[in-house]
Amino acid sequence: MPRQLIPHNEYQTLKIRSRGYLPHWEIEDATYSITHRLIDSLPIEVTRQLWLEKQAMERQITGGLRPLTVIERSRIGDAFAIRLDDELHAERGACHLRNPRLAEVVAGNLQHFNGRRYELHSWCVMPNHVHTVVTPFAGEILEEILHSWKSYTAHKATAIVGTRNLWAREYFDRVIRDERHLADAISYVRNNPAKAGLVNWKWVG
Repeated sequence: MPRQLIPHNEYQTLKIRSRGYLPHWEIEDATYSITHRLIDSLPIEVTRQLWLEKQAMERQITGGLRPLTVIERSRIGDAFAIRLDDELHAERGACHLRNPRLAEVVAGNLQHFNGRRYELHSWCVMPNHVHTVVTPFAGEILEEILHSWKSYTAHKATAIVGTRNLWAREYFDRVIRDERHLADAISYVRNNPAKAGLVNWKWVG
């Protein structure tokens, strides 16, 4: 039986934040699968359609009568992540992360605080988005980790691709439920380049 990563009594410590379309649920000591993307990677109409699809998934489970549980949200997140990935693999926008210099900066930045601020289980820098599976250490806040990744790499992007207006404000995260879910999430991230048809893609770990 897979080990539960989040004790049930910690579900009560859930913190909910909202920026833009997606609420972000944080639990102390949780592991997350995260996708953050370039600012031009999804047109607003596609983003809106994805949000409507996610709301429909939630209503199907809850009938609109109660909040989602952490596990329900995570399972909806699994389905939503596949839809989001399909849209991102269309490679809309400038796809600045195809530039090997910028991809190197982003990959190096992800790994810079591994073992100090968080445990980085897997990562992948795609042409217009980034996947990570990460466990923040005690006292670290997921939103602040994402901000540090985006801020540093946006600053470096100015000299490499001519703009620092790099990242979409929003990101998508889901809580990892157990060891089997963790293994599946790691495998998904590492196999993402192949799924997108990218041959000999090196920005994955």
